[in-house]
Amino acid sequence: MIDFRSDTLTRPTPGMLEAMMKAPVGDDVFGEDPSINLLENTCASLFAMEAALFCPSGTMTNQIAIKCHTQPGDEVICDRLSHIYQYEGGGIAVNSLASVRLIEGDRGRITAQQVAENINPDDVHKPVTTLVSLENTANRGGGSCYDFTEIEAIKEVCLKNNLKLHLDGARLFNALVAKREKPEQYGKVFDSISICLSKGLGTPVGSVLIGTKEMIRKARRIRKLLGGGMRQAGFLAAAGLYALENHVHRLKEDHAHARQLAEALSQKDFTGEILPVETNIVIFEVKGRFTAASLAARLKEEGIIVIAISPTQIRMVLHLDIHPEDVKQTIAVINAL
Repeated sequence: MIDFRSDTLTRPTPGMLEAMMKAPVGDDVFGEDPSINLLENTCASLFAMEAALFCPSGTMTNQIAIKCHTQPGDEVICDRLSHIYQYEGGGIAVNSLASVRLIEGDRGRITAQQVAENINPDDVHKPVTTLVSLENTANRGGGSCYDFTEIEAIKEVCLKNNLKLHLDGARLFNALVAKREKPEQYGKVFDSISICLSKGLGTPVGSVLIGTKEMIRKARRIRKLLGGGMRQAGFLAAAGLYALENHVHRLKEDHAHARQLAEALSQKDFTGEILPVETNIVIFEVKGRFTAASLAARLKEEGIIVIAISPTQIRMVLHLDIHPEDVKQTIAVINAL
């Protein structure tokens, strides 16, 4: 089966498995796992930030960051399609006791003007706006990327209004490759950054939260109370270190494969709007003789697995386990439908 459901489905490569097997480990809750310490220091250095924290998932790193930056009763500004709102189980309400101001952005991206317009006044009737969260790339936006100048403009609004700025960078390395940007650019403007190692970079488990030393000290305590304190998890950290060294440069292959699939789909009568393909995600509307569900079922009969993310939309995600021959086979199936 050729599985396009998510880039979380990858298996460790032989080189990654070897790195995991050889990893020196210790008890991370005591701060004694050398592989985790190295991963955290590497990530902090990469983004020119002070410290980092290894966690089991991107949901945990996002939720820890939100809890670090807010107090109960505060409000978080984000796009309505944001992962922190759509796919983290109501964690903002449960973990941080905060409310959310949802913005109708452009494919998951919001603007500085929208942020400024949605900051609550100093009014006892309103929650206190304390945090802005961006997502880059935006999953439900079809892997769309922010223009960095807009991020800088949002940062200026945050500075003027004493707001913290968090980045859900689950697929940030896809954006860095697509836009030819540098990690340290992001480290200069965000108060915290969450990066996933288990998506485009292909590790089996793990995300990293990056920020100031003081914030990460607080984050470590929150990770513990959420049950995220791991012991000899250096085997997983070693996979992350290997991925950062070996799997970032190849992301452009996934992006090229996504464009090839989008081009093939654009020729079919059952395809409606295709969101602009910037990175490794293809989201397209299904119309006419298929529904999203029936097209997904038809493709599965041909050995191709996709996911219907709405009654009318299908998402396909490219990753390191989708090879050029898989893309060619998929295009042949699409052409024959």
